[in-house]
Amino acid sequence: MINSIISKRSDIKSFPFPVYAGTIAFLLLVGLADSIYLSIHHYLVYTDIGYESFCAISRAINCDTVSQSPYSIFLGVPVAVWGAAGYLFCLLLLPFAFNPDAAKKRMWPLFFAVTFVFSLVSIILAVISNLYIRSYCIMCVISYGINFLLLFCSFIIIRRFGESDGILNGFKKDVEFILGKKRLFSAVFSIYAVIVIFVFVFSPAYWNLKLPPLSADIPKGITEDGHPWIGGSQIGGSDNPEIVITEFTDYLCFQCRKMHFYLRHFVEKNPGKIRLVHRHYPMDHRYNPIVKEPFHVGSGEMSLLSIHAAKEGKFWEMNDVLFGVDISVEKIDIKELAKKTGLDADKLAASIFDNNVRKSLWLDIKDGLKAGITGTPAYMINGKMYLGEIPPDILRKAIE
Repeated sequence: MINSIISKRSDIKSFPFPVYAGTIAFLLLVGLADSIYLSIHHYLVYTDIGYESFCAISRAINCDTVSQSPYSIFLGVPVAVWGAAGYLFCLLLLPFAFNPDAAKKRMWPLFFAVTFVFSLVSIILAVISNLYIRSYCIMCVISYGINFLLLFCSFIIIRRFGESDGILNGFKKDVEFILGKKRLFSAVFSIYAVIVIFVFVFSPAYWNLKLPPLSADIPKGITEDGHPWIGGSQIGGSDNPEIVITEFTDYLCFQCRKMHFYLRHFVEKNPGKIRLVHRHYPMDHRYNPIVKEPFHVGSGEMSLLSIHAAKEGKFWEMNDVLFGVDISVEKIDIKELAKKTGLDADKLAASIFDNNVRKSLWLDIKDGLKAGITGTPAYMINGKMYLGEIPPDILRKAIE
C-alpha cells in the first residue's frame, strides 16, 4: 500500500517553467494594477470633495479611513506609490529572467529577496492597520496576499529549477548577471529611474490640506445665538449672503477637515456670497452621548479650547490651527496652540474645566442631537440637514 502511494507520487511531474514564471508575471501585473488604483484612490480622497470609495463599508473595513491616516505616507510619498514602484521594478527584472543565458536559474533568488521584503512590509502594514488605524483596506489586503504568493512562487522556482548553492549565493550571482547585461540593464533601468525620480521628486504634496491665511478683508462675527461665522457680506455693502451654511464638525474627523478646507477656500473666493457658521459636534464618547465606545478621544477638549478662543475673539485662528493638528498626536500642546493663536496659555488650559465653556459645547451637541446628526460632518442649509457632504449644485448655484 505504502509503496503504491510512493510510486504514484514519484509519477507526479512538476509544471513546466513557463507556468511558474507566467504566474509570477501575472501576479506582478495584478499587484501593479492594485497599487495604481490605491494611488488614484489616495489622491481622490484628499482632492475630490464628494469622493467615497466602494470599499468604505464600515468603520472596521474602510479604504478611505486607511488613506486618511498619516501612516498612508512614507518619506513624503504615498505608500501606494511605493508599492507601484516596487511591482514595476520586479516586472522590469523579468526580461533578465527570460533571457536564454539565465537558463531558468537566474533572477529567482533576487525575486525571492525582494518579495520577502514585500511580505515583511505587508505584515508591518497589517499590524499598523490593526493597532493604530483600527480599520482595514480591502485593496491593501489583496496586495498583501499577492506579496505572499510571489514569495511562495519564487521559492518554488528556486527549489525546482535553481542551483543548490543557496539563496544568498544565488542572489550574488543574479546581481552579477544583471550588471553583465549592460545594454539591457541600461535600456530597462534608465527609463525606470527617470519615472521614479519624476514621481518622487515632483509630485505635489496634495495630502497637506493647508487652509488659506485669514484675510483681514473677510468679515467675521458672532451670530445672535453666539456662534462664530465668517464671510457672507461685502465690506461696505449689504449683509445678505446668497447661502448660509452651518457646519457641525469634529476636529479629529478627516472628512470635516477636508470639507472645511474647501469651504474656507469658497468663502475666501466668494466672501459676499457664502457665510459659514461653525458649531461643535465632537464624536468623543466622553462628551457626545450618541457615541457608545471610545472614539475620537480628545476632540471634545479641542472643541472646548475653540469655544474659549471664540470668547477671546480668536475663534477662526484657533479653528484653523486645530484643523491642522496632526491627528496621530495623542496629546495637544497647549503652549504651542497659545503661541500660534496669540492667546494666554494658562487661560487656555483652564478653559477645559470652565463650566460656561462646557455648557456652550453641550448646547451645540444637544442641537445636533435634536437635528438627528449621527456622524460628522453635518451641514444645515435652508433648514435642511446634509450628512457627510454638501451637494455640489448647492454651492454652484450660490457662486454663479
